[in-house]
Amino acid sequence: MTSLRPPPWVIDVAFVVLAALDAWLASYPTETEDVVMAVIACAALFFRRRWPLAVFVLTLPAAALTDLVVAPAVALYTVAKLSADRRVPVVCAIVTAVSAAITFPFMEQVSRADAVVSGAYVVAWAAAPVLFGQLVRARDELAQRLVEIEQARDHERRLHAQAVLARERAQIGREMHDVVSHQVSLIAVRAGALMVAAPDTDTKEAARTIRGLSVTTLEELRHLVTLLRASGGRSTELTPQPTLADLRALVDSSGIAVELDGSLPADITGAAQRAIYRTVQEALTNVRKHAPGATADIRLWSTAQTLGVSITNTPSTRSALPLPGSGHGLVGLAERAELLQGQLLSGRTADGGFRVELRVPRS
Repeated sequence: MTSLRPPPWVIDVAFVVLAALDAWLASYPTETEDVVMAVIACAALFFRRRWPLAVFVLTLPAAALTDLVVAPAVALYTVAKLSADRRVPVVCAIVTAVSAAITFPFMEQVSRADAVVSGAYVVAWAAAPVLFGQLVRARDELAQRLVEIEQARDHERRLHAQAVLARERAQIGREMHDVVSHQVSLIAVRAGALMVAAPDTDTKEAARTIRGLSVTTLEELRHLVTLLRASGGRSTELTPQPTLADLRALVDSSGIAVELDGSLPADITGAAQRAIYRTVQEALTNVRKHAPGATADIRLWSTAQTLGVSITNTPSTRSALPLPGSGHGLVGLAERAELLQGQLLSGRTADGGFRVELRVPRS
């Protein structure tokens, strides 16, 4: 669905025009410095997205010494919306309220009731933009996390569909190998026996034809079984039997900022290649689910006796929402490593990230 929100520059121009209109309507015979402060405060709003704190500082004199309302409020709203630290907009609101209230003792003929009302107005005027800015920021973060959750679920659905397809193909391959191939082999054997014992030429020729067709069918069946066990088909994005050649495509489709470094020998076994691929796949899936906003570093390495891969991710920049999962991903990787007489290591890093490392023998 197309967003109906206007472009950012249109919103900025509207805020500047509104602030200028506020300054013009609130104007009365003032000093030249008051006019200069109003112009600076209104013009500074053009740069509020790039330098929100600087714009706030430029609007502060106008908030303290003039009757401008819109420009300081917009500056406070921008700081609250763009600042990741919630203490910053709170401090800015307090500074604004104190600066505006400083002039109260110098106002002539102001009763105590009027001072209380004016003070309450100043506090509300400084707090409202901050609260609204934080609300908009929370809404944007929630919308972004909903998108991330949907992407993660879609990614898991694809992986689950690929796993189911791989199991089904493997089962079909076993059935074809154990049942169909066995029956066709018996047909070929019986046809060969009939060729030897046939009493006439026509029968021998028919038996020879049956035997030839049976042998051809067996070759086709072996080819189909090999295909079923080796690939999930062209319709899947990630094949059930991947190799190191598919590692770059996996990294590019992960949706994470990943640095891939190192290389492995070209003569390593297919089982080791699949173990390395599945380890990287599971680690990137966990980063996406449990460390939103984190980056990952993948290093391939090998020595004279061992080879492996390590995946290290930085701490998350946002709080992670609970996502569905089996919780057996690392357990399955450890079992796969044990089958290869290798080892899987995992744990937290010193900076709060996470590291997964697979080590397998080169032989």
